[in-house]
Amino acid sequence: MIDNSIYREDIKYVAGLDLPWEKLSNKSILITGASGLIGSFLIDVLMEKNLHGLNCKVYALGRNLEKAKKRFERYWTSPFFEFVSHDINEPLELEKADQVDFVVQLASNTHPVAYATDPIGTVTANIIGTNNLLKFAVKHHAERFAFASSNEIYGENRGDVEVFDERYCGYIDSNTLRAGYPESKRCGEALCQAYKQQENLDVVIPRFTRSYGPTMLKTDTKAISQFIKKAVDGDNIVLKSTGTQYYSYTYVADAVAGFLTVILKGESGEAYNIADEASDIMLKDLAKIIADFAGKEVVFELPDETEKAGYSKATKARLDGSKLKKLGWTARYDIKQGLERTMKMLTEISE
Repeated sequence: MIDNSIYREDIKYVAGLDLPWEKLSNKSILITGASGLIGSFLIDVLMEKNLHGLNCKVYALGRNLEKAKKRFERYWTSPFFEFVSHDINEPLELEKADQVDFVVQLASNTHPVAYATDPIGTVTANIIGTNNLLKFAVKHHAERFAFASSNEIYGENRGDVEVFDERYCGYIDSNTLRAGYPESKRCGEALCQAYKQQENLDVVIPRFTRSYGPTMLKTDTKAISQFIKKAVDGDNIVLKSTGTQYYSYTYVADAVAGFLTVILKGESGEAYNIADEASDIMLKDLAKIIADFAGKEVVFELPDETEKAGYSKATKARLDGSKLKKLGWTARYDIKQGLERTMKMLTEISE
């Protein structure tokens, strides 16, 4: 992955953005969910910056040592990289670190099958795990804590708006299995605000849309991830609904660029949607783009009970990214460009 020319271009693009990188110079950052879609790309960007004098120590936290060693092999002996094997549901201690300047909470179940098969883990990571990390941030005098939230906190569109800005609050039926993810993300955000007030901790809340890219995990069961995998494997695209769901999506390079913009330029206590209208699309149209790229067809199937239990009930969830754009962020890729880059990379890597 890291040596793929398209991927290198994306890393260099984000690393070259006009951001106040000096805030990370000679500092340290703890990143949970290090091996995930966003975390792994973020680490690659920071390690690229370290090649050019940033000198930012990265503590990459995850549960799977083998997976991490394979993914971050080239950084393993770097003085600016250290893997921390840890479950965030347990209190965290770093013996070698008196101070960690930035704490980034990216660890969470983020796909439908996990919501259905591990509902307890889905909730605890976002509440207990986040609380443990907030405590850690206070103890280690962190300059800023970033909680990665989600478009799912908005719930179902009540039919009163076309797009969700950061103040919107839609309906979530909390007495359902599927509510665990959005409700625990809401609670995680509330915890951040509590620590800001009570412990004077600087917090920011980037809210991701449905993100995608070559760094997605093989276990990811989100519709867009499954579509891409099918296309790369040379199979037809399987759509398990009518496909009229209308969502916002973000290519991983743009998502991480937005995330860094929030960390380095965002106002304490504020939430920011990382979203661009050029990547708003209906699910059936998304499937068609991917199928056309691969020369395949879109076929319809009924979902099984586990799949149905994990699916979002929201049918229209488009996010307003204007607040983040006021900080200077712009998306480089629209949905077609992002999908094309993703599939090209994954095809090249699989050959």
